[in-house]
Amino acid sequence: MSVIIIAEAGVNHNGDINLAKKLIDVASDSNADYVKFQTFKAKNLATKSAEKSQYQKSNTKNNDSQYNMLKSLELSKEDYRELIHYCKSKDIKFLSSAFDLDSLDFLLSLECKVIKIPSGEINNYFYLEKVANHEIPVILSTGMCTINEIEDAIKILTSRKLSINDITILHCNTEYPTPMKDVNLKAMLKIKEHFNADIGYSDHTLGIEVPIAAVALGAKVIEKHFTLDRSLDGPDHACSLEPLELKNMVDAIRNIEKACSGSGLKEPTSSEMKNKLLVRKSVYLKNDVKKGTKITRDMIIELRPGNGISPMEIPNLIGKSFNKNLKASTKISYEDFE
Repeated sequence: MSVIIIAEAGVNHNGDINLAKKLIDVASDSNADYVKFQTFKAKNLATKSAEKSQYQKSNTKNNDSQYNMLKSLELSKEDYRELIHYCKSKDIKFLSSAFDLDSLDFLLSLECKVIKIPSGEINNYFYLEKVANHEIPVILSTGMCTINEIEDAIKILTSRKLSINDITILHCNTEYPTPMKDVNLKAMLKIKEHFNADIGYSDHTLGIEVPIAAVALGAKVIEKHFTLDRSLDGPDHACSLEPLELKNMVDAIRNIEKACSGSGLKEPTSSEMKNKLLVRKSVYLKNDVKKGTKITRDMIIELRPGNGISPMEIPNLIGKSFNKNLKASTKISYEDFE
């Protein structure tokens, strides 16, 4: 199965459905599999006095509370229905993360084919329990988590209708942008080993190198934020890919996917067989030789092409006698010896 690439629009629509549609256009043009949004109501997500995180303060122009910022980024239920319809017209799958129970119920009512659990809800017992009651594949982000916290969440998710085979666990670091020294891609492999589950990576680094590396290590799902313009005002724009970067990431992942396929056996491929004789060497004479001469190492040279005796056979040729006179630059064959 191909790596699933989720283009994370998130809240980079800034509460504007027309901007959201432009993001869908970009995701579709990039050939990502999904375009993902974030579904929430500010009143169910944060108190009115909750502070913004440092990255939210850095990337937004006003000094409003987190609540007011979230309120300005809400989309309505009708907006989401319209976006789902628009996704279908653009031949890209719709996905959204619910950040509260009401929003989760709403997304379930839309018959979404995948449930994406954001890192912030991984310790939300009743949220996880609700997900566990549905036989829908789950993608679980694990930013800020210990392995024990992931284990606790998995126990709830698999307590009803889901099994571990229905869950893809995404390694993630919830810092925007994530410093390279904190990526810790080896943790993704540890998650796979510990849970015997499909793994993926939700990336918040700058650039496209890390998600590509994650695919090389076995990620089955990649999630990456994107925007129309990193200079736009909003919490996530600054650490998001711009349109051409998103396209480059998708193309690179597809190439790495191909490069990591194959049997694993070390053997010549069909594409290189045509070069084998041209770049390998055969045994040739340096000088003229007379019949009866015994071959010595200094009489021969290894030259392309490789359609004669292999240089690996030279030790077996030393001391043999020629059965005819031969000219310099002759390609030696076994028929030339007594």
